[in-house]
Amino acid sequence: MRENLTADREANAIRMKRSTFAGVFLLVEGSTDKVFYERFVKKDCCNVIVISGKPSSKLKSISVLSILEKQQFQGVLAIVDADFDHLESSVPNIPNLVRTDTHDLETMLLQSLALDKVIAELGSEEKIAKFRDIRTALLDAGMPIGYLLWISKLDELNLTFNNLEFGKFIDKKTLTLDESELIQHIKNKSQAFTLKNEDLQKRIQEQRDESHDPWQVCCGHHLVEILSLGLQKAIGSMEAKKVEADALERELRLAYESSYFCQTQIYALIRRWESDNPPFKVLRGEQDKD
Repeated sequence: MRENLTADREANAIRMKRSTFAGVFLLVEGSTDKVFYERFVKKDCCNVIVISGKPSSKLKSISVLSILEKQQFQGVLAIVDADFDHLESSVPNIPNLVRTDTHDLETMLLQSLALDKVIAELGSEEKIAKFRDIRTALLDAGMPIGYLLWISKLDELNLTFNNLEFGKFIDKKTLTLDESELIQHIKNKSQAFTLKNEDLQKRIQEQRDESHDPWQVCCGHHLVEILSLGLQKAIGSMEAKKVEADALERELRLAYESSYFCQTQIYALIRRWESDNPPFKVLRGEQDKD
């Protein structure tokens, strides 16, 4: 009930801003998302608004959008992380909602050449040359974590994935993941001691499907944590504090060029939304300078 009231207040605040701003209200999930998307929007035509809350900023963003749509409020668009939406057939299509191409913003960054630029800056050229493909290594290690997160959602297990200690189940030298150690670590974090390790391992195998795109299964935050371990040993020699996940995500955002964004599906969807909702504009044109 409190969450609904909060969404109502957010929607009402946006309605009140309409008297002083005639452009688009772009809803995003967090402050880092705001920083990222503001690089590409036409600021005099688009106001980026952070919608944060529990249990999920994504759910709250959709709730705020739904309230405004029911009141026929024009010029509002929301961008949310896809999470597992692209893998689930029951997800509704919402005209004023755009989902990330991959699981989340961070996976979009890692899929792009921004990753190559960061690795070249922070990694060891000699170690990188000897190491197998870094993206493949990240995805291979991240898939079991992603599947377990998905299973927790589907089966309502309420497992905890915050503040995981990745070094306890991932080898820094090879970036290979020990699935048994992963399951035990998450069980300990979640205090879910009644769950059996073998049952969770079986569920992971059942959920696996070769048709699943790893970029949709893996959570970007998890992949960045794995990358942090890699830069300490497998592909670099950095001190842990210098390649913490938050710092790496910032480096990836800074390395991400506008040309990468223009090649994404999310860019195409926003352009289509602009065409369907004149005179509202979200993105900068080629003539707009930084």
